[in-house]
Amino acid sequence: MRDDPIHHIDSPAGWLARLELELAFRAGASIVVRNRHQGPLRVQKPLYPEGAQTVHAILVHPPGGIRAGDRLEIETRVGPAAHVFLTSPGAAKWYRGDDGPAHQSVRLMAGIGAALEWMPQETIYFDGARAVQRHTVHLGAGARYIGCEVMCFGRQASGERFERGQLRLHSEIWSGNQLLWYEQARIAAGSEALAGPFGLDGETVCATLTAVGPALPAALQAQIRALDPALGASQLKSVFIARLLCSDSEHARRVVTLAWRLLRPHLLGRPAHHPRIWAT
Repeated sequence: MRDDPIHHIDSPAGWLARLELELAFRAGASIVVRNRHQGPLRVQKPLYPEGAQTVHAILVHPPGGIRAGDRLEIETRVGPAAHVFLTSPGAAKWYRGDDGPAHQSVRLMAGIGAALEWMPQETIYFDGARAVQRHTVHLGAGARYIGCEVMCFGRQASGERFERGQLRLHSEIWSGNQLLWYEQARIAAGSEALAGPFGLDGETVCATLTAVGPALPAALQAQIRALDPALGASQLKSVFIARLLCSDSEHARRVVTLAWRLLRPHLLGRPAHHPRIWAT
């Protein structure tokens, strides 16, 4: 495994952090063949709690939070037949952005027959946060993808609501040259996107689980929908989307994790394996 710093750092207004990760399947094992980082963003030592075929990688951002002017870029390439599970050691915190927005770009690529799981822990937007986030997935023939996002607006445990700030979110999934999924949102504090019935309907947590691969059987979809009366789920050809709006981040995380446990064996041919980092 190569673990090399990227040396061209120049970001006086905030942290500039970039991670480039590449994986390959060799001799029956998924291995990291390239690991380059710039600034305070890196991946911990690869782990194999499920055996050699699946590598677990924990993405670490040591500053602990994202502030105005920060730019984070994550690029992961998964070679044919390789399988990677990506997660984080804790919640991502977007702090107040009085001096401008912070940016994050996630670009995930999976080759022919590869499997990629993007399962970070929750994202917390502090009051006054200004975020620009772009999430792009490119899949080769037969590649499969599972992605999870739990977004928390404000800090409910501290009595803080998201009363100021703005988010610009963009997400797309491609299979070859075919666009499978596209979603963008501009969410401003106090707007209809937060309070209205066609937005978050006044809730403070939005959890989404996305799966791309063979369509889920109707019985499995029904099992997932039964996890919570407020959980909505749809199968759109090869894309399955489940979304929950609520006011409890722990409950949201628990529901989407249960949904992941149900669909992973069908989609990836192996049971769900909870990383130890989730229990800390």
